[in-house]
Amino acid sequence: METDQAQETEESRERPFEWWHHSHPTFAGITGFFAGMLFVTALPGAFVGVLRLAFGYETAERLFPLVLIALALPITMLVKRKTRRFAQFMFVGMLVTALVVLGVASLVLYFMVDA
Repeated sequence: METDQAQETEESRERPFEWWHHSHPTFAGITGFFAGMLFVTALPGAFVGVLRLAFGYETAERLFPLVLIALALPITMLVKRKTRRFAQFMFVGMLVTALVVLGVASLVLYFMVDA
């Protein structure tokens, strides 16, 4: 009994911050949500940047729809049980971010046309 406690104490001293991503109940939700936000905002921009560096404007414009292939990652994560919760929150983050961006863009367009 005492040796088990001593081993647990030694392990916790070696890796003091390992507990937070394994046992904390909100870790998957928070990280999944923010990963979804980055997925919607940063990934298309980075993809366009790489395309523009590698190809001309017309070719980059023609190849841009290939960014949709990246949706295979969260869809694949939904299949595996261990990553399913993360992927669900990632989809929520993607959806909320897209709705906010479209809502703000429509309001800005409305006020610009109205003025």
